[in-house]
Amino acid sequence: MILSRAKPALLSKENVAGKVSVRTTSANSDVPSFEDFLSKRDYMGAITLLEFQHSQDANADVALWMAYCAFHLGNYKKAFDIYTNILAKHGPIKNVVVNIACCNFYLGMYTESKAALEKESQSGLKTRLNFHLSHKLGDEVALMEYHQQLQDILEDQLSLAAIHYLRAHYQEAIDIYKRLLLQNRENLALNVYVALCYYKLDYYDVSQEVLGIYLNQYNDSVIATNLKACNHFRLYNGAAAESEIRAIVDQSANVGFGHDLVKHNLVVFRQGQGAMQVFPGLVDVVPEARLNLVIHHLKHDDNKEAYDLLKDLQPAVPQEYILKGVVNAALGQELNSAEHIKTAEECFHLVGSSASECDTIPGRQCMAAAFFLAGQFEEVLVYLTSIRSFYHSDDTFNFNYGQAKTACEQYKEAEETLLLVQDVKIKNDYIYISNLSRCYVMNKKPHLAWELYLKMETSAESFNLLLLIANDCYKMGEFWYAAKAFDMLDRLEPNPEFWEGKRGAIVGVFQGVIAQRFPVDMLSDVLQLLRSSTSNQADQIAKVIRKWAKERRLTII
Repeated sequence: MILSRAKPALLSKENVAGKVSVRTTSANSDVPSFEDFLSKRDYMGAITLLEFQHSQDANADVALWMAYCAFHLGNYKKAFDIYTNILAKHGPIKNVVVNIACCNFYLGMYTESKAALEKESQSGLKTRLNFHLSHKLGDEVALMEYHQQLQDILEDQLSLAAIHYLRAHYQEAIDIYKRLLLQNRENLALNVYVALCYYKLDYYDVSQEVLGIYLNQYNDSVIATNLKACNHFRLYNGAAAESEIRAIVDQSANVGFGHDLVKHNLVVFRQGQGAMQVFPGLVDVVPEARLNLVIHHLKHDDNKEAYDLLKDLQPAVPQEYILKGVVNAALGQELNSAEHIKTAEECFHLVGSSASECDTIPGRQCMAAAFFLAGQFEEVLVYLTSIRSFYHSDDTFNFNYGQAKTACEQYKEAEETLLLVQDVKIKNDYIYISNLSRCYVMNKKPHLAWELYLKMETSAESFNLLLLIANDCYKMGEFWYAAKAFDMLDRLEPNPEFWEGKRGAIVGVFQGVIAQRFPVDMLSDVLQLLRSSTSNQADQIAKVIRKWAKERRLTII
């Protein structure tokens, strides 16, 4: 949010027309005047005119205007240097010190800003800046103290609304902005702030409608156009958003103001393309840059790098709690760390149980995630089922929903859900394969589970899948595939338990043939498995099978 800021002292119209003499003469009536540049918010043009006509070192008034334009251009470092130079050359001038503090604030130098304010006499701007500094420095006591000093005037109420916005109290901010709009209809920029709040509340259509009031008058606004692009990103896709923001890309590169924000959002619109070239440099400039860099690391399985970026962050808004939960959950599963899993569970539960988020889609996702990590899958299904219609084609949602269904032994629905997943990365994940295998076996499709195993390369995960198939098939009476799985296990790692499983499964096949549940030809395959066994019991079982077949005049190999 742009802080309200009065023009520097000694900057009256008389100064402009008289002492500074920056108005154009009748001989140069074609050249815009300094006031023309200001009214059009062309601060680069205003600075150029001042540099052409005056020396800022010789005239404090010109220097003050130069600093004013640089500040509104977003070049806070240049404004800071000019104000500092004014102080050195011309001594104390009203508001210069507090203006230096404002520059420090926008440069992220909060401690320096607060120190500069201590030298300044009391003023409304000093109170407002201290109010914002208290928020940035996390000083709740000072925040409440300066809150009480705010008055019912436009500038103070804008600051109060801005703090509500920064603390995710969007409805409170909207209430203030709407009240101010009733009192100041001509102040169209208030509509941008209202639109920002609606955007944060996920009311993108409403945000777009309110934003249009301002853009109809100022269609070259970097902030407003950027917000319009963000709404398009949410409503449509990245291509539509980039098309909207294209009009200001070149402009922002030239004028500086909003350039960092535009660069950041272009990466987001392009699905992370160029993230490592842009996000790291903006981590302490654009608030969302750190969070989006964390997301980029998560997408590339760099969980440790994501954790390092967030480990010292004290979450203040739901999005930060959610991201911290995701990072800790990912790292906890990677390192098998109960501590990280516990932290993730707490973060998710805080968001999901909060009054502001409990009935939102992200809030329900968080409660589902908290219960998922706690192993309470019946509760997971309650929350995921309530929002399933919004994520029917979402691979990650279907993966998690399928896992919960499997854990709750709802195998038919679990299989249908897991088969909706299209993401190759997820489909190659052992958790996905093992859950789908279990569903296949429980749904009387053991041959499909066996095919999943055959597609896997030999590894610890393939061994675990084989063990799962063996036990599940045995439990479900699918003895042939249980026998094959136990036979393979016995070959890979000779173990008395595997032989016992194989023996029991083979006997189960034999009983199934006798009961005419399995074809007689299956006995030939069973005998082949017995020949590969070294146990004496294998020969005894084979003799019983051959004797039974001979008595019935059946030919088996």
